[in-house]
Amino acid sequence: MGHVLVVESWVGAMSTLLPRAIREAGHRFTFLTRDLHHYLRQGGGDGVHPLLTADNVLTVETNDPAVLLPQVQRLHEVLRFDGVVTSCDYYLGTVARLAAHLGLPGARPQAVEEACRKDLARHRMRAAGLPGPAFAVTEGWPGTRAAARALGFPLVVKPVDLCAGMLVRLVTDLTQLRAAFDALDAFPVNARGQQRSPRVLLEEVLVGPEVSVETVTVDGATTVLGVTDKSLAGEPWFVETGHMFPAALDAATVTAVRDMAVTALAAVGFDRGVAHTELRLTAAGPRVVEINPRPAGNQITELVRRGTGVDLPMVYTQLALGEQPDLTVTDTGVRSAAISFLLPPRAGTVAGIDGAAALAAAPDVVDWAVKPVGHRTGEAVSNNAYLGHVMAVDTTGLGARARAEELVAGLRVRYADELAGALA
Repeated sequence: MGHVLVVESWVGAMSTLLPRAIREAGHRFTFLTRDLHHYLRQGGGDGVHPLLTADNVLTVETNDPAVLLPQVQRLHEVLRFDGVVTSCDYYLGTVARLAAHLGLPGARPQAVEEACRKDLARHRMRAAGLPGPAFAVTEGWPGTRAAARALGFPLVVKPVDLCAGMLVRLVTDLTQLRAAFDALDAFPVNARGQQRSPRVLLEEVLVGPEVSVETVTVDGATTVLGVTDKSLAGEPWFVETGHMFPAALDAATVTAVRDMAVTALAAVGFDRGVAHTELRLTAAGPRVVEINPRPAGNQITELVRRGTGVDLPMVYTQLALGEQPDLTVTDTGVRSAAISFLLPPRAGTVAGIDGAAALAAAPDVVDWAVKPVGHRTGEAVSNNAYLGHVMAVDTTGLGARARAEELVAGLRVRYADELAGALA
């Protein structure tokens, strides 16, 4: 039995899938966080959050590596960790450095950090000769304005170090660019209390469907498990509204996408771990949107597991422990698996979501959830805004995506102010 150190986590799907995978693989874990209340608030009516069922739950300052590394070293001398992981992007670099510091298995810290930083990854891919969008990395409004004029509109404006599509925006003129820049400038600290980089990434717009490639890399050799398609909400935001695995693509496109993802991982020097690389299928061929050196979010790993039998959160754990994972694809009987997300029509307090009860009776629905009454939602400007999801499978073909979208389209969000208006 191995002992896994889990350093922080998202509080979405992976925060449940990762503890489950560790336990099912026969291991135990210690959970390390700087803010226990962040996870206590997520327990809800079902009890304690799975992360807090760890053998040990410890509070340590995880945002300061100079403090964290020696403290974890002392903990290691007592508790003896065999591997270290996180599901939260903001701690991937820290975990890689912890593993190296403790002499435990893990990816090269520099590779992880460069993959996570959108600007550094762009530079690495350009240096390796990968075709990609024209881009510029700027600081300050004068430099951003000048770079945008040189590149030409339209452009995509990105923070270099945020996740879930936060503050990523399409702009078509200087007025929109200024609004996007000011929004970034007004968000100097991320959701985990870490100081953000002031750099702004400007990119040429990549036009075409978006997909992702799910991979496992061991000692520099990358295995591709498959390609996932993505559906996106309308501009100017890049909110993901659903996914299907496998993507409905022809063989030549799949080969081109797989090869581009593997080359991108090599460009940043990623040598060990699970990765989720996003690409656009442009008229000139696949182009990388970003590299994520961790298992995919939004329950894509569940879609992969249902379609291939390979449990990526478990593989992620096994790699951290130095084990050789079994990546054999098996016939699960599922030909496609898809998830579709319910976006809020607007900001407000949820009074109810009609149509959810029917989901439990649908034989092809394998998972669903909606936010409870009283949930306060903002506008649908990032992947953090979801009000629910439906996951469906198709045992005969590639119909899962259409089915999941159909079911989500049957849900209706009611708002508290509508009820108040009716009673007035």
